[in-house]
Formats: sequence, C-alpha cells, structure tokens
Amino acid sequence: MLNVHNLTVSFAGSDLFSGITFKLNKGDRIGLIGKNGAGKSTLLKVISKDIESSSGTMAFDKDIRIGFLRQDIDFVEGRTILEEAYEAFEEIKQLEAKLDRINVELAERTDYESEYYHDLMVNLNEFSHRYELLGGYNYKGNTEKILQGLGFQRDDFDKLTDTFSGGWRMRIELAKLLLQNNDILLLDEPTNHLDIESIIWLENFLKGYPGAIVLVSHDKMFLDNITNRTIEISLGKIYDYKKPYSQFLLLRGEIKEKQLQAQKNQEKEIKATQLLIDKFRAKANKATMAQSLIKKLDKVERIEVDNDDNAVMNVRFQISKEPGKIVVEAENLSKSYGDKHVLENVDLLIERNSKIAFVGQNGQGKSTLAKMLVGEIAYGGHLKLGHNVQIGYFAQNQSEHLEPEQTVLEIMENAATDTNRMRVRDMLGAFLFSGEAADKKAKMLSGGERNRLALCKLLLSPFNVLIMDEPTNHLDIASKNVLKEALNKFDGTLIVVSHDRDFLQGLTTTVYGFKDKVIKEYLGDIDYFLEQHQIENLREAEKRTVVAKKPVTAKKVDHKLSRNEEKELKKLKNKLSKIESQIDTLEKEVLEMDAALDEDYDTTVAIPNFFENYKEKKNQVEQLMEDWSEIEEKVENCS
Repeated sequence: MLNVHNLTVSFAGSDLFSGITFKLNKGDRIGLIGKNGAGKSTLLKVISKDIESSSGTMAFDKDIRIGFLRQDIDFVEGRTILEEAYEAFEEIKQLEAKLDRINVELAERTDYESEYYHDLMVNLNEFSHRYELLGGYNYKGNTEKILQGLGFQRDDFDKLTDTFSGGWRMRIELAKLLLQNNDILLLDEPTNHLDIESIIWLENFLKGYPGAIVLVSHDKMFLDNITNRTIEISLGKIYDYKKPYSQFLLLRGEIKEKQLQAQKNQEKEIKATQLLIDKFRAKANKATMAQSLIKKLDKVERIEVDNDDNAVMNVRFQISKEPGKIVVEAENLSKSYGDKHVLENVDLLIERNSKIAFVGQNGQGKSTLAKMLVGEIAYGGHLKLGHNVQIGYFAQNQSEHLEPEQTVLEIMENAATDTNRMRVRDMLGAFLFSGEAADKKAKMLSGGERNRLALCKLLLSPFNVLIMDEPTNHLDIASKNVLKEALNKFDGTLIVVSHDRDFLQGLTTTVYGFKDKVIKEYLGDIDYFLEQHQIENLREAEKRTVVAKKPVTAKKVDHKLSRNEEKELKKLKNKLSKIESQIDTLEKEVLEMDAALDEDYDTTVAIPNFFENYKEKKNQVEQLMEDWSEIEEKVENCS
C-alpha cells in the first residue's frame, strides 16, 4: 500500500528524523510512538501529503484513499451534526442529486419513445446501480450508528455543530473518517476527547477495520488492544517491530540486552587484537603480522547499541499539612447551565486520604463538580470543606491559561512565592526545562510541554487535596508513567477526572460514575467499575424492554427522604456494592477451580483440602446472595 524510503524531515537546519524506511501493508495497525516532539504528528502529515519531506521517497499503490484525523479542524458554520457527518459521502450525495433530477424529469415528460427519454432511463439505471454499490441505501443508518457509538444522542443530530465544543466537533470529524472506508487511516490522538465508553466502542470498531491504520496515541491500553505493530521514533531514528506496544517494549529490551552483550564481546576481541598489534610492532620480524592485524581491525564493523531517549520529568507531590478526617461534605448540590441541568441533588462525603476517580460520558458533570469543589463556579446546595483543607487544582485547560508571550521561567517566577522562588530553576529542570528550554515562550511549547509546565506550576502552591482534570492529555507514555507513580506516592486526598483506563488502574480505590445528573459510588477500582457498568447497561436494556410491554400507569409520587434516611440508604448501597464485589471475586475463584478439575482432575484433587475450599466458597456465594437479597429489599423500601 505504501513504501517509505530514506525519508528525512528537517526544520531550521536540524533533522527531526532522518533516513527512515518502512512499508505499510493492508491489515497493518501500527502504533506510532515516541516522546513529545519526536516527530510522530509530522510523519502523519508527510504521509497525508499535508507537508513535504526534506528528502526521501514515498510510493503509494494506485487509487489509495487516505483519511487523516488532524488535531486542528475547521467546520463550515450552519450545518447540523447529521449534515456535517453526511459530508463523508461526497459521491453518494452527488448521485442523490443526479437521481433526484432524473426522477423529476421522468415524472414531467411524456415522450416515452424518444431517445432523450431512453437516455434518462439508462442513466437512472447506471446511477442507481452505482448508488447501491456505494451503500447509498445504508449510509444514513450507518452514520447514526457511528455517531451514537461516539457518544452523541439522537436529540443532538439536528443541532448545529457551532453549538458544540472543540472536543465534540473532533468526534464528528472522527465519525466522518470512519464512514469513508479509506484504505489508510491516520489517527492523531483520537482518544483525547473521548470518554471511556466511546474509547471502548472505537477499539471494537478499529479491530474490524479492513484497511491499514497508523495511530499516534499515548493511551497504552488503547494501543495494546488495537495495534499489531509498533514503530517508535527516538532520537531521529525508527524502531519497527511486529508487536503491540507492551510486547514491543519487552522485545526491544531483549534486543538491546543482546546488543550490549555482543558489543562487550567485540570490545574484548578488539582489545586483545590491539595488544597483539602493540606487541608485534616492537619486533622487526613480526611487523608484517602487525600490519595484517591492523588491516583486519580496520575492517571490523563496530556493533552499535540502540540509543534510548530516557529523559523523563521528576515529580513529587507532598502534602502541606494534615487536614481533618472529613475533607468535603456536600448536600443537595445542583448545577445548571441555562435550561440544561447537569447535576441534581448530589450528596458527597469525602474522607481524608481517599483516592477517587470521576468517570462518565462527556457532559455529565465531572469537570463541573471539580470546579464546584474549588469554588471556581457557582452552584446550588451546600458544600463545606473540612478543617485545614488546602486544594491543589489542575484544570483540563490549565495549559491554555499560560501567558503566550511569557517565557517558561517568567511564568514560574511570577507564580512563585518568597519561600520557593529560589527553587524555580531546580523545579523546571526536574520537569525537563533546563538551560535554553527555560527561555522558550509559552506560545512555542508543544501540548505535552505546556502540560508539564502547568504541572510544575501547580507545585508552587501548598495543598493536601489534589484535584486533577484530565492531567494526561498530551503527555507521552513515559511522562504519564512518572505522573502516575508520583500520584501513587501522594499521601493526601486525590480526585482525578480521566478517561485513561491504564492511567487509572491501580491509582484509585473508589470510582464515582456520573450519569443522568446523578453520581453513583463504586467501591473498587476502574476495572470493577467497567465490569459493573457493563452489567448495569444490560439491566437497563432489560428494563427498557419490560417497560415497553407494560401499560402506562400513574406515576408514583416520590417522598423526600430525611437526612438520616439518606445516610442510611447510602450505607445500604455501600454494603450492596461490597457484597457484589465479594460475590464477583468468589464466583471467579469457583470457575477457576471448575476449570482446573476439567483440565487435570487427578492433579487437582491431590491438592490438600481442595474440595473443602471448593465447597466453602460455594457456600459463601450462597450466603452472600441471601444477604444481597435482604439488603436490596431494604433499599427498595427506603427509596
């Protein structure tokens, strides 16, 4: 499909990458990785012919169609979401217009025996056949499916694109690309503006994509689930392996170990040969042999070890002082933007040292609640911060608030206090802004650099509660790993809004799911939330089916619960969540024991107390199911 040979791209006399060669075949799903600034997005722009390379060649198969999801998009104003999405079908729309004109003429004409009427019928047949081949009878249904998969509701379809944020408009652009059936699909950070549900949907869609995909992403799980090949750009060179990201890392490490060992062995041989040369040079009768050894040594091709760009930021979050046991207490929190109600009657009780993830579809109120907690926006209800609480806040658009004309150093010095101003240069060095990098203006920084600077600036203020809204956007994988490690070591309270499953794994112990103006607490990590969320979606589908069959009845009048009743209800729901988690764990263990029996009965039964443990686990599941049923009944009565 595509042959790239000796490709070089230079800026201001310096090579971004040079002499890179690779081949793109049908079915390849390539993860293009590398640190921020390595040249990933530039390579996509070269392949899409948005920019020209400095040297080298690219050879494409005939009639190859390339779709490119760019970071910067420009929509025509005045179109609805559906109208913009239908722009993906240029030829189909042209055929529709031709078919409409022909049908109008056929309805008006009566010269059925004329040559012109005959030509109209021929064109109608040809255009109709072509229309069918292109999927003209299905494209509207496919468009709606893909828009819904990417998070749009049917109510959104007739709204103007102008009324949606840049993130949602990026989704429309992605939908158009997925509908076009391109031979090569170039995706530059497609998950940046997607929620977890939409990311999972996109993964499943791309797994079945028939063409070739070149994907730039810093989402490790997304890369592992989609790609079958990894190309890394590092220090101007590429490393190409037919493995997804995690397997690539292992293989790359093994290859480098072998290179190092081979290099050491070669150096030993070279050293031994050099000693012989020095020895033979001193003797006249050995001079010929010395010259022979010198020539042999000159012909030796030195083994080189692949260089790694291991520079990563150094982050450490320290709490300012110990807060009280209750960090946040809120009752009946509500927030509306005009006629749109985002949150309604939300109660919160966050204790010291909690590690909480806010997850849910975009527009469900995650960032809104974060802003309410830090006092950035007005709200309804009551919210109280605990004793000695000091909040550090990293906003989703934090990096956009950096003064574009100020240098990195000026931004930090202006935000510093007398106590930490002397440490500013050391802090910048820890975030990879040493030397000349500290003198760069903010407007010249990449997205990843801006995020790193915003994180560095955050450390200038004292805090014991850290609220972070999409902190991993634009950060490369190495930087994300460093940030995650620092947050895991943070002794304070953490609230993080994120759609990055890999980043959240092992980071938080509680998940708040945002949906339909309310928040549900899940006492487990992101994997537990996704398991439960899938179950809940099935339950919702079942409920919708049952409701459709029931006759319409008068609505039950809800009674308002007292504060004590609400607390009791919350306790019961927490118990339910814990029991569900225990049941899930035990059932998995029982299934594993069943599988062991099926696979090797004799070996399994020989394990001491196997059947006693097996029976005990099944009894525990039965008892927990009974407990669950009792508590569920109490919840129903309280609600």
